[in-house]
Amino acid sequence: MLTIPGRSHRFCDGISRRNFLQLGGLALGGLSMSDLLRAEAKAAVGSSHKATIMIFLPGGPPHLDMFDLKVDAPVEIRGEFQPIKTAVPGIEICEHLPRMAAMMQKLVPIRTVVGSDGSHSSYMCQTGHSQRRGSRPQGGWPSVGSVLSRLKGPVDRSVPPFVGLAPKMGHMEWADPGQPGFLGKSHAAFQPAGQGMADMALKGITTERLADRKAVLASLDRLRRDVDSSGMITAADAFTQRAFDVLTSSKLVDALDVEREDPQVRERYGKGDPKNVADGGPRNLEHFLIARRLVEAGVRCVTLAFSRWDWHGGNFNRGRQDLPMLDQGVTALVEDLEHRGMLDDVSVVVWGEFGRTPRINKNAGRDHWPQVSCALLAGGGIRAGQVIGETNHWGEVPKERPVHFQEVIATLYHNLGIDPETTTIADHAGRPQYLLKQRIPMPELL
Repeated sequence: MLTIPGRSHRFCDGISRRNFLQLGGLALGGLSMSDLLRAEAKAAVGSSHKATIMIFLPGGPPHLDMFDLKVDAPVEIRGEFQPIKTAVPGIEICEHLPRMAAMMQKLVPIRTVVGSDGSHSSYMCQTGHSQRRGSRPQGGWPSVGSVLSRLKGPVDRSVPPFVGLAPKMGHMEWADPGQPGFLGKSHAAFQPAGQGMADMALKGITTERLADRKAVLASLDRLRRDVDSSGMITAADAFTQRAFDVLTSSKLVDALDVEREDPQVRERYGKGDPKNVADGGPRNLEHFLIARRLVEAGVRCVTLAFSRWDWHGGNFNRGRQDLPMLDQGVTALVEDLEHRGMLDDVSVVVWGEFGRTPRINKNAGRDHWPQVSCALLAGGGIRAGQVIGETNHWGEVPKERPVHFQEVIATLYHNLGIDPETTTIADHAGRPQYLLKQRIPMPELL
């Protein structure tokens, strides 16, 4: 956590706000801040501020009880929820998602997401790649946020391009904000509630002492500048300056402070519950608002995790609790982005790692079902107001238009100004790697 005496910034729940840097070497994860910035500088920074907000539903949300209700199926399949009409004729969704139904012209439910490897983690949603199948480059596949950090760089040098809001969880694979893979730690997500926050505090350091340390570094560099023939010392000055810009800027801190937001906007989002649900994530509706504020401040990718959806028992009781909250958070976000003129530039995706079994078990729950799952898309300039895909009569497998995880991510890349069909990034061995194997964006959305 960054704490500079005289400038107290705390979350609304009392948690101090930044955990970004350690002044002792301006270090993060063993790399100095200057190292991180130097690595970022190798990337070409885009001129427009396209962004994405990825809402991960840890545990696998029940597709049959959200966007693909089967009213004509036997009771042990169809469950307890009823479909309702939406703003788009012919599209029906769950009765516990009335706000989404009212703004369906801005949304795209996908009913036939395929390709899950059954892993209980966010990895596939973050990268599009399987953890269990296929070859991986050394270091692993990078997440969308890390790719954006590498290819687009920061919009503002005092704001990290990639932020993960998920807190620690009992099942940490759900708390993964998206790994940098072979891109390295310089493109990892900044996590306001992440590991090592205590080690990253500026304990007892005032802004004056921070300036003094900067002066010392500059003096040491001047001692070597006369013998520097490569110009590296001069270049290092620019990276050091930017490191201090991040330390002393309030822009990121302000973006994380929801109390600065209009009270009416905060009320529209709601608060939810910041406590984790069992070993899963929190039902924190303020994370949806913070995500918008971060994007507005210059972040290119924000990831968050909402609740815990591994409902092997009590599926419908949990749905009555969580679905209305998700409904409020997602629709408030989409409405807010549109009101601020950001919706065409910001892509929103809501999904989990797999679906749930069509047949309800003896505990009134649904078990793991990697054969098909669902997703919800909005923003990014897509053609909204349609539903994609159709499953068979019991919601077991796609009947029409299966959509692979990678097709969704290819569409996100397209919306972000990255051509997934041609873009490559060199891995540790210097070999160019395509971002995805299925590299064609979804034509229905373009």
